[in-house]
Amino acid sequence: MNRFVQVFFNIVSFFYCNVTKVGKNGFFTMHYFVFCRILVIFALLLNYNPITIKIFYQMKKFLLTSMMLVSAGTMVAENGHDLWLKMPSSHETPVTVKGSMTPTIEIAKQELQAAWLGKKVTLTIGGEAESPEAFSIEIKDGKPVIQSKSDVGVLYGAYHLLRLQAIGANVKDTTLTESPAFDVRILNHWDNLDGTVERGYAGPSIFWAPTPQQPELIREYARANASVGINAAVLNNVNASVRMLDRDYLEKVKAFADIMRPYGVRVYLSVNFASPMAKAHVRNGIASTDPTLLDTADPLDPRVQDWWNKKCNEIYSLVPDFGGFLVKANSEGQPGPNDYGRSHSEGANMLARALKPHGGIVMWRSFVYAANDPDRAKQAYQEFKPLDGEFDDNVIIQIKNGPVDFQPREPFTPLFGALDKTKEMVEFQATQEYLGHSNHIAYLGTMWEEFYSYVEPETLVAASAVANIGRNVNWCGNVMAQSNWYAFGRQSWDPSVSAETIADEWVKQTLQPKTAEAQHAIVDMLMRSREAVVDYMMPMGLHHQFADNHHYGPGPWITHKNTRLDWQPPYYHKADAKGLGFDRTTKGTDAVSQYPAYFAEKINNIETCPEEFLLWFHHVAWNHKIGGETMWNRLCHHYQNGVNEVREMQKQWQSVSGAVDPEIHAAITKKLDIQLKDAIWWKDGCLDYFQTFSKMPYPADVEPSQHNLEDLKKVLLGLGVYGCPSGEMLDSWR
Repeated sequence: MNRFVQVFFNIVSFFYCNVTKVGKNGFFTMHYFVFCRILVIFALLLNYNPITIKIFYQMKKFLLTSMMLVSAGTMVAENGHDLWLKMPSSHETPVTVKGSMTPTIEIAKQELQAAWLGKKVTLTIGGEAESPEAFSIEIKDGKPVIQSKSDVGVLYGAYHLLRLQAIGANVKDTTLTESPAFDVRILNHWDNLDGTVERGYAGPSIFWAPTPQQPELIREYARANASVGINAAVLNNVNASVRMLDRDYLEKVKAFADIMRPYGVRVYLSVNFASPMAKAHVRNGIASTDPTLLDTADPLDPRVQDWWNKKCNEIYSLVPDFGGFLVKANSEGQPGPNDYGRSHSEGANMLARALKPHGGIVMWRSFVYAANDPDRAKQAYQEFKPLDGEFDDNVIIQIKNGPVDFQPREPFTPLFGALDKTKEMVEFQATQEYLGHSNHIAYLGTMWEEFYSYVEPETLVAASAVANIGRNVNWCGNVMAQSNWYAFGRQSWDPSVSAETIADEWVKQTLQPKTAEAQHAIVDMLMRSREAVVDYMMPMGLHHQFADNHHYGPGPWITHKNTRLDWQPPYYHKADAKGLGFDRTTKGTDAVSQYPAYFAEKINNIETCPEEFLLWFHHVAWNHKIGGETMWNRLCHHYQNGVNEVREMQKQWQSVSGAVDPEIHAAITKKLDIQLKDAIWWKDGCLDYFQTFSKMPYPADVEPSQHNLEDLKKVLLGLGVYGCPSGEMLDSWR
């Protein structure tokens, strides 16, 4: 019986050590202790009688069944948290370093040691490339040599080599060089200090309250950025709190900077222009009594200049490589230099001069619009063009890709290229404020590729994107939305890489389909997705037809008293008995004249204006012929095509069932169900509403409406600027 007890003990030991210790990838961990125990079991069994052996085999059967049940419950399911970095983690490739061993080089070495499946790698710091971030990779006899002037460049080279391996590229006897198109490639986080994220659809902030800071999460975030060449992050909302510059928050910024620095990611902050003012520092209804605070934020006041100089000194004492400030001024109620009769250049230069001794920059947003012109789309050009040449050399004007506000499709902002003596950068939006939040699949690589087809990257010095990142386990609220984070990084490093190539890379690394057919189907889905959203929301140049400030769902009928006209959809669609669209031609608001002559001439003529911009620049008659059909019929067909495309995406996604992780497949299936319902909602709401003006029937091949227009007008989603509605919430509201 004692021997039986010992056998039982050994079996329990085996069960405990192998089933309860499950690794990250769900594989059982075999320890030396357990191996010895197994040997003891078999040795003891040699002397057992048949009854004991029968008992053992019954226990073995129980053990195996239990192991399968436990492993099924404890194996880590694919949840998207690893992003596109699902690389081998236990390889032991030899890596040689020629040069100083810095924390950054140590990261590069560890990444390659664990994940590179080829021969020995050599990391070399040196060379004469113009950009310190540039790198070269030379592979001879299967042995890679990665070289750069800087340790960060070497790290980028390491991630590039691992990317080539992950996508199955031929890396035998290869020589290549890579250099970033822009020196600053930056994510703008609209994160508030209370942990909320404005226009965030992926959970609370990864940086701020209410939950404790998670250093490992910040490290993973920095690693993901480095792997695609993103080298900077603005940690807080452009609608900035004055508290951001308080000492306790600056010390948190230091902690974040220390974690991200080895990955080459510099931190920046959005600042409130009124930060020096005592009355701006009100907590619980009580103004601050801090004697260093002032009664003004006038940028030409020496006291204000001194306050900012001291504040910058304080910041750089904590974060020596601090990048600089992002500023939203005199826009949507934010304070700015105009409050004191000063210009944007005077405000920007005041901050730039405080940062200059430390090597910092100011990114000054051009997103401004006042009520002094009948066309909001003209505002940025009107305010900033006259200031060209007045900005200091460490000021960059940050310009949204389109002239209104991150619409599913816009023409490029005419300010691009108009500032001959001022540095410019583009501002994209990775978070899908106007593209279905994290419910809809909308790959934006195609949008940004379209932008760069109009605006030459060489005319820009930096690229930014409003981040779509939060504490959701998959970071973005939708695994497919990760593709936009990835695409922004890759296109900001090299805008010449096609959106399709980038989508192909992302799918191979993130979803890892088991078949070439599944790979092709998913890439095709992504490549068609943004155009589908445009079609079922606002085709042919329509824009800003959203229901209220949450920007989710259709609302072309929405009007409010005591609200700016340019915050209401009818201001943009101009629907009447004659037709539809905003006349921005020389006979209308003359916005076309802000564009370069080659483009202005094209868009000013209704016959040569690209169809995708037609209703942006023209008020078009309902019966105007386009490709042999009336504008009304064309509009209806676009909306129907958007719905059809989502159905096709559903079919494509179902076709890859079994070729991708089942949990991810189920999650995306639910998202696509929401997207189809929303697409039909958009089609029905917009077409039924515009039909009240056109008085024309739907074409025979366009589906009848599933909704009643008057019922749709009563839908109130009850959303704010935070969070994404669930499918159940949407079904209960509409």
